Amino acid sequence: MPEAENKYVRSWDLAAIIALSLLLVLFIFLVPDNPGRIILGLPFILFFPGYALIGTLFPERSSLDLIERIALSFGVSIAVVPLIGFGLNYTPLGIRLVPILGSVIIFNVVFSALAMWRRTNSAEPFQPFDPKALYATTKSRFNAEARVDKALTIVLVIAILSSVIALVYVVSFPREGESFSEFYVLGPGGKASGYPQNITVNQSAPVILGIANHEHRTVNYTVEVWLSNITYADNTTLVNNLFFVGSLPPQTLEHIPANIEGDWTKQWETEYNISVPFTGHYKIWFVLVMDGEPYSGTPFVELAGTETAVRFLDTVEADDTYTLNLNLNVA
Repeated sequence: MPEAENKYVRSWDLAAIIALSLLLVLFIFLVPDNPGRIILGLPFILFFPGYALIGTLFPERSSLDLIERIALSFGVSIAVVPLIGFGLNYTPLGIRLVPILGSVIIFNVVFSALAMWRRTNSAEPFQPFDPKALYATTKSRFNAEARVDKALTIVLVIAILSSVIALVYVVSFPREGESFSEFYVLGPGGKASGYPQNITVNQSAPVILGIANHEHRTVNYTVEVWLSNITYADNTTLVNNLFFVGSLPPQTLEHIPANIEGDWTKQWETEYNISVPFTGHYKIWFVLVMDGEPYSGTPFVELAGTETAVRFLDTVEADDTYTLNLNLNVA
C-alpha cells in the first residue's frame, strides 16, 4: 500500500469527525425533526471536540491507550464546549444555535486537521482500531493487569457507559420546561408607560391587557376587574372600599413556547377602557383566572366587609396568582 494511502487510512477517524460534523448541519437545517439530529448531535458536543484535541496533543500511540483516549475525549469535550459558549456570550453573536454550531464545527475541523498532520509526522502514530485486534489486545492487557488495575478499569468502563446511558435518557425524555403565563398591562401607546392615573368620573381611560400561555397545556383565561381602597396599619389590612367592575370575555389559548432567543411576540391582547362612576383614590386590579369560574356579581356594588372582600384579599396577596394593579385618582 502506498505511503499516501497509509497516511489516509490511519486518520479515517478524524476524517469521519469532519464529515459527520458537516452532515449535522444538513440534519439541523433541512430535516430538523429527524432522529439523526440527536444521533449526530450527542457525539458532536460530547465526544468529537475532545477526541480531535486529544489527537492533536497526543498523536503518538505510546502516549495514551485507547480507553484513556476515549475517556479523556469525553472529559475534554465537556470542558471545551461550555468555554466556547462562554466566549460567544461576550460577542455580538451571543449564545444561539447558529453561532454555537458554527464555532464547534470550526473547532472540530481545525483540530482534526491538525491531528491528521501530527499523525503524518509521527514515527509511531496512534491509528484507528481494528475491532478484532482491539478485542484481542484489550483482553490480553486486561488479563495481564494486577487485580487493582482490573478493578479500576471495570469502574472506568461502567462510569462511561452509565454516563452515556443517562445522557441518552435525558435527551430522549427531556424534562418539561417551566410552566407560567404572561400577564401584563400596557399604557395606551403599547408601552409600559403612560398609564392613566388622574381621571374624571365616567371618563374612559384605555389600557392594553395581554396574556401569553406557556403552561404546556390549553388554558381558559378570564380577567376580572376590581376597584379597591385598601389601607395598611399595625400589620392589619383594612378594606375600606371594594367594587367589582366586571370581567372580560373568556379566552381559550393554546400553549406556545417561550421564545428567549428571538424577538418577543404577543399571543393575545385587548384594549380595556377604565371608567369609574364616582370620585375617590383607588387601585384598579386585574385578576387573571385560569380554568376557573370568574366572579359574576353586580358591578360597582360596595363589597367591603363581606366574604367576597376576604376572598379578594386572599387572591391578591397569594404568591401563586396573577394580579396587576394601577393607582387611580378619580375626581
